[in-house]
Amino acid sequence: MENTTPFDILITGGTLLTMSGAMEIIDNPVIGIRNGRIVVVEKGDDAPAAKFTARETLNATGCVILPGLVNTHNHLPMACFRGLADDLPLMEWLHDRMFPTEAKYVNRHMVYDGSRLAMAEMILSGTTTFCDGYFYESGVAQAAIDMGMRGVVSQGFLDFATPDHPDPSKNIRIAESFIDKWKDRSPLISPALFCHTPYTCTAETLITLKQVAREGHCLYISHVAETQDETRLIRERYGTTSIRYLYQLGVLDERTICVHAVWVDEEELDMLRDTDAKVSHNPESNMKLAVGVAPVPAMLRKGITVGLGTDGCASNNDLDLFREMGTAARLHKVAMMDPTVLDARTALSMATIGGARVLGMEDRIGSIEPGKCADLIFVNMDKPHLTPLYQVYSHLVYAASGADVTTAIINGKLLMKDRKLLHADLEDIMEKVRKIGAMIADNK
Repeated sequence: MENTTPFDILITGGTLLTMSGAMEIIDNPVIGIRNGRIVVVEKGDDAPAAKFTARETLNATGCVILPGLVNTHNHLPMACFRGLADDLPLMEWLHDRMFPTEAKYVNRHMVYDGSRLAMAEMILSGTTTFCDGYFYESGVAQAAIDMGMRGVVSQGFLDFATPDHPDPSKNIRIAESFIDKWKDRSPLISPALFCHTPYTCTAETLITLKQVAREGHCLYISHVAETQDETRLIRERYGTTSIRYLYQLGVLDERTICVHAVWVDEEELDMLRDTDAKVSHNPESNMKLAVGVAPVPAMLRKGITVGLGTDGCASNNDLDLFREMGTAARLHKVAMMDPTVLDARTALSMATIGGARVLGMEDRIGSIEPGKCADLIFVNMDKPHLTPLYQVYSHLVYAASGADVTTAIINGKLLMKDRKLLHADLEDIMEKVRKIGAMIADNK
């Protein structure tokens, strides 16, 4: 039966990776989108496109259609610091270079402009949802709305003066105000709280901000067990390790995201599993800062939910989740001397439905199914480096890159077509960040 109400967008042709529970692969699909939602997902042979009407029809022939990628950890404004302080140990990089630079140059305008550049980069490379943590986070939220991108925006907290909040004693009031401001502002935006680390935030801050997050039904995020230096500091201060410390404080639950989680033992993995805390795995940043290899295969075996993140451009230095998938899959194979661990399908799942689960959004995004938000991308497989094609998961993880993404739809809105951003002036965005970079370079 023909539909009487036209779709906003009708997609035909290509190959669909649903990333649903059944992990269906559908050749020549028909996908109908209306009011920001996926309404129809059918095989073209069963539902000829001619029986539908749409305001816009997209032909995906030669492409793989898959859910938009989910970047579970980032510091988007740090796109302004890309390449500024490379090849340094983390503690030197953070305390001697990043913190002083942020204190001098981070302001509302820098956060907004840097975030728009990062979002342009993500859309162009297939990411449709991000989870950010930084200062002046309202600027990130506004940039997301203006760019049409879905995001978790997490206001950052430390127990010393930050660029946006010089008085840590006001952290609770600031957290409550931030959640109230953004919780119902836009369907694209979900507010959250970001406690930088267990060693830069006191126990009181960690506990009280977690309570604020619980009352606001928001995510609570922290860098945890990232380095051996952190492990040493936590032992010296509290006589335990990072995950055990957070467990004892009672801040681990299903809405807690532990970023990095590199230096964790078997008992700590059980704590993560038993509390249903989530993990954001950032392999390229971990490798570049030489902090270690997170035991992700062990996490997955225990049923811990793990997603992929790029971290910020100051420690990666790009936001391409396709590269991150390939790095993750390869890293764990060589770390464990086992080519079967973390296969391509698992890596792609971590960047789609797994990332959605980390953010508590699996009912909305992460797979292409009727009723879910229309966040999806096309990857052009008609390329020399993707020819011939035997296993689509393998090609997407081991051979494709963000540059192969041609189309991006977020919340039912076409944001990129034929690798052109449709609702943002890319050259203007880049020029604004070039000026920020020139200012920093002139004052180094």
